[in-house]
Amino acid sequence: MYTEIIKIIEGGLANDREKIINYANVLANNLKQSGDASIAHRIETILQKKQGTFTTLDSFSTKPVDTESRMDIVEITMPTGLPEQMILNTYAKEAMDTFIASYRSRDALLKAGLDVPNSLLLYGPPGCGKTTMAHYISSITSLPLVTARLDGLVSSLLGSTAKNIRKLFDYASQRDCILFLDEFDVIAKLRDDKNELGELKRVVNSLIQNIDMFSNNSILIAATNHHEMLDSAIWRRFSTVITLGRPQKEEIASLLKALLETKETNFMQNPKKKEAIVSALQGFSHSEIKTIIHMALKHMILSDRSCLSSCDVLKQIYFHTYHAIEDEHGFIDFLLEHGATHREINEEANIPLRTIQNVSKRRSVKS
Repeated sequence: MYTEIIKIIEGGLANDREKIINYANVLANNLKQSGDASIAHRIETILQKKQGTFTTLDSFSTKPVDTESRMDIVEITMPTGLPEQMILNTYAKEAMDTFIASYRSRDALLKAGLDVPNSLLLYGPPGCGKTTMAHYISSITSLPLVTARLDGLVSSLLGSTAKNIRKLFDYASQRDCILFLDEFDVIAKLRDDKNELGELKRVVNSLIQNIDMFSNNSILIAATNHHEMLDSAIWRRFSTVITLGRPQKEEIASLLKALLETKETNFMQNPKKKEAIVSALQGFSHSEIKTIIHMALKHMILSDRSCLSSCDVLKQIYFHTYHAIEDEHGFIDFLLEHGATHREINEEANIPLRTIQNVSKRRSVKS
């Protein structure tokens, strides 16, 4: 099996596509015979998606740089493996799926005299999936992701920023790819902003011109946390606009299922406990929920336990919010409010039962 891996690496370094495919198929067959059917299936899926669209890092080797700082303007991410599952509300998922389907059917749309929707603007609060969606679309379409690096793109010499934008678009136009402009508001601000210098306004003009000339065979994705700062002319350049907000109850439940489907818990099969966890996670972003669950799992493993409890998750929600337990009674009150039992709090938070009972009694008096 190690021989196949070595041969695949040799094929990649030698840009030998046939060698890569042949030994990847051999590896998949060997994995099936050894009982690793899921890994074998994943390899076969990757090979099926890549047929006819093999792109190597060689075609992206000469990256554009900022003349002054000599910093790279872009980072390249090649699509590999199956995409991370996207947990979205109904509208956002439908809009994303339609955008991908339209790009794939661009020849039919052009034949019908319709514009190809190859530009996507994403906006919403931090941690709600904008970057994840860019990577997801890259995996689904098998297009390399060319991410603009703001530290290289925005030059201290104002006149160089517009030139760097031109370099960026010229580079992305030389090959089929996804050009991803994160923190888009930095270069797409309102041109009537009284606090901005004239040179920065010319940056927006350069950006608009380059968007208009961008290749229909590639995809442009821009993301911002501050959509209110974008110039009005920028909005008209995007065929699809998707708002990504914080997940609601249904999305939180789906996210928990995706994160914990292979883990043992005491709440995912208990409707009351699960509802309490979902309720406690409302208001957090997708990224924050993932962090909370991963920290809870880490704590469980370090405690030498195999079952994740609702109390584990509630503790991490509290820590993520307050960063410390300065008020033990307030901490206990939070755990009780969201369904943790006296025994769970005692065993997993190492708090004396008498203290827990006193807080519980006060809660009963208040209610």
